[in-house]
Order: sequence, then C-alpha cells, then structure tokens
Amino acid sequence: MLYINEKITIPRSEFRFSFARSPGPGGQNVNKVNSKAVMRWSADECRAIPPLMKQRFLTKFANRISSDGTFILTSHRYRDQPKNVQDCLEKLKAMLLSVAQAPKPRKKKKVSASAKRRRLEAKRRRSTTKQLRGKLPKD
Repeated sequence: MLYINEKITIPRSEFRFSFARSPGPGGQNVNKVNSKAVMRWSADECRAIPPLMKQRFLTKFANRISSDGTFILTSHRYRDQPKNVQDCLEKLKAMLLSVAQAPKPRKKKKVSASAKRRRLEAKRRRSTTKQLRGKLPKD
C-alpha cells in the first residue's frame, strides 16, 4: 500500500513496474544491470483518490500522461532496483500531496497610487529617452 495521508491509500497492485538500463555513473555495471525503474499507473481508474483531487492531478501533470491515459514516472537516482521503485513511489506521493489541497482563489486587489505614479514616471523617462534619439531640428 502507498500511504498518501490519513484518508488516501493506493493499493500497490495498481502500479506496474518495468526496468531498463540506467544512465549515469556505475562503470561496467551500468551496461549489464537494469536498475532504472519505470512506473506505470492508470490514475484515471484509481478509486482511492477523490474526484476533485484526481482532476487537479491529471491537469497539473498532463505532460506525464501517455495517449492511452497511463501516468508514467521514472527513477534512476540509485544503482539498486528496489531503491528506485521506492523513489518512484515517493515522487508520486509528493505529487499527490501537492494537489491534495485546492488552491485558494486569487483575490483582486487595487493597484496602489504610488505604484501607478512609479509606472507613469518610468514611462515618461522612457519617452524622453526615445525623443532625444530623434534628429535635431535645423536652424
């Protein structure tokens, strides 16, 4: 089981792992050991996640979802398969926690008078700079 918080746990059976050769350090060992973990998870079919949280997750991490709707996550941080599997699960947990709370709606605020004054002053300075670049009048 992958424990996200007190209310959300995802069964480990929903995740499919495959392994590939990992880039990076390791010498000759890199060429013969498949230590990179590739996790595939059908997030859309998961019933453990509340619908609004699932919608935020699928929106925020749409670039990691394949055309068939499978969420793909990889890890090659360690030289060990089990550690990379655990790293994938920890990454997923962090991603799910990042969308667990709904974002607060932005409150519109009035632009302060001093900010308006500074903006207009900067525009005037830029305008005079550009006017001084023009051709000089003939006498």
